[in-house]
Order: sequence, then C-alpha cells, then structure tokens
Amino acid sequence: MEPRNPRTSELLAAIASAEGEDRIYFGDLTAAMRNRAFGILFLLFGIPICLPIPGLATVCGFIITLIAAQMILGRDNLWLPQFLARRSFARKDLQRLVTRAEPWIQWVERFATPRLAPFADARSRRIIGIVGFVLGLALLPAIPVIGAIPLGIPICILGLGLVERDGAVILAGYVATSVGLLITAGLGYLMFQGALAVF
Repeated sequence: MEPRNPRTSELLAAIASAEGEDRIYFGDLTAAMRNRAFGILFLLFGIPICLPIPGLATVCGFIITLIAAQMILGRDNLWLPQFLARRSFARKDLQRLVTRAEPWIQWVERFATPRLAPFADARSRRIIGIVGFVLGLALLPAIPVIGAIPLGIPICILGLGLVERDGAVILAGYVATSVGLLITAGLGYLMFQGALAVF
C-alpha cells in the first residue's frame, strides 16, 4: 500500500506537539512545511481571525497578503522577510489554537478528498493567491472581530482546500469569499451611515 498523505488536522497537531523549543520561529515553520506552507499558513493565520480575539485581524491580514502575493508570483516555496522569519510564538499558544480549531477542520476533512484537479493544481494557485490577496487587504481596515470573521472563514477554507488538494473545497472558498466581502462591505456601510447620523 502507498503511504497515506497526512490530513490537515494531523499536520497541525504534529507541528503543535513536536518536541523542541518552547517557542516556534516562523522561518523554521515555513522551512519544515516546504511547498505545503501556503495552505497551512493560510489556516494558521485564518483561524485566529475566526475566533473572538481582538487586535489580530490587521496583523494576520498583512501576513496573508504577503503569502498570497508570492502565490500570485508563482513561487514554489514561501519566502519570509528576516524581520518576520525571526519572529516567534509560544508553542503552547499554537497547541491551544489547534485544539480549538481541530473539531471544525476534522468535520470538513470528512468530505475533503483530492478532486477537481484543475481547481487545485499549481496553476490555479495563482487565482487562489489573488483571492487571498484581496481578503488580506480587506482585513486591514476591517471592523475588529465582527467584520473580520466573515473574511477569516474563506481564508481557512481556501487553506484547507490547498492542503487537501480538493478543488471542491477551493470552489467553496470562492463562494465564501464573495459572501464574506459582501457582509464586510455591508457592515462598513452601516457603520458609515451611523457615524453620519451622529455627526
């Protein structure tokens, strides 16, 4: 039998539980994941956006924009600037994040399988990069927590589709992107109208 590729939840759990330093450096993380770094990092930076953690949307949006730009350029391996590669985070924080997200990821994995290859191959990664770039930019001015969640969900879906090589999940990510952008734009419009009413 051919060895089975690890599922996304298994990869995240292995990264979080691996023995080593108490802190994980972004540079070491991307080097270990090689060409799977794009999808995994979409997930890792998309998950905090979907959780009620204020103050992370702008930072995550900037990093997702950086990742997406390299997908648009057609890079096979992710490059990080030194100031970001040398940044680290506590392993226990990653473990806590993975534990909270794991049930949802495993639920999607029940239906995810390599299929619809034209939507999940290397060429389609440029399109995913364009979509991710738009989502990342939209996160920068997004309303904290409430306005960011509709943008974080499609980022997670696209990341999962990339890792699982599932074109159907990626297409679902495109639909979720359209819905998320509409919701975010609607919230922004309501806030603008509310500000006009006050002043």
